[in-house]
Amino acid sequence: MNIKDFNVFNTVAEEGNLTKASRLLYMTPQGISKVIKNLEKECDCELFLRTGNGMELSECGKHFREYAELMEQEYKKMRLEITHIKQKEKGVVDLISAYGILRHVTPECIVDFKKKYPEIEFHYRKCPDKQAERWFQAGEGNVAFSLADCSEELYDVSVLGSFPIKLLVNEKHPLSRRKEVSIGDLEGEPMYIESREFKIYDQIVNRCRKAGFELNIVFETSGFSLCHKMVKENKGISVTVDFISDDMRREGDGTVLIPFSDGAYEWKICMLTRKGDTPGNGVELFQRHVKEWLDMIKEGAITR
Repeated sequence: MNIKDFNVFNTVAEEGNLTKASRLLYMTPQGISKVIKNLEKECDCELFLRTGNGMELSECGKHFREYAELMEQEYKKMRLEITHIKQKEKGVVDLISAYGILRHVTPECIVDFKKKYPEIEFHYRKCPDKQAERWFQAGEGNVAFSLADCSEELYDVSVLGSFPIKLLVNEKHPLSRRKEVSIGDLEGEPMYIESREFKIYDQIVNRCRKAGFELNIVFETSGFSLCHKMVKENKGISVTVDFISDDMRREGDGTVLIPFSDGAYEWKICMLTRKGDTPGNGVELFQRHVKEWLDMIKEGAITR
């Protein structure tokens, strides 16, 4: 038996069905059945009970699953640790970033880094901010851009910037004439918002609940562009930060950004490395480059 066999076994145990498992494993049900039979032959026992509803673990199968899951977890852990060692030796930057943050750091920052250090291998993945943290916590990547709050017990955290969350409305909306709004002004308003995989969702929804009402969410999306489109068409309201909306908003596009008056609604950008880990020369150079780049933007030497 090998690690692939453990993966097949664990998938069948989880799904309880060969057809479902075959879709996840990109194998035929016949191929999966052959792996299971070989495992049963090697263990000299039945690992699954075949029923009309699918596949159920036998008593031997339940015991085998404990070891199969442990073996698969240890294999993944070993592969990640070897990857990290190779990355340090070669000088690799493996960046995981939450959506939107590169708009603040700017793509030009990455381009300039690669020009300065062509010998450093650079990888970049982006995803919703909660997923970025899950990946990084699971051992993926060696540096991350995420949003506060980040655990300072797990990570070395560098704050790259903090931005107030604002309300985005159409210029024809009654709230557009206000200089400030409160969280209570959102009650009953049709809201287009980034999904539960984004921290901004929790922040706004929880604030509304504390104020005594449920946010009227019309649509959850994986990106802000649809939110902006719906506000532009006066279909509802949304929330965002300046530098994200600035990429989409143009003078005369009919939308207005309004700050909140009641408390701090912040979008805080952080750069993370793992606590106690030596990330390697490539990551250290990248961290320094990002901080210097953002300083130059503040000083006006570079325009965003």
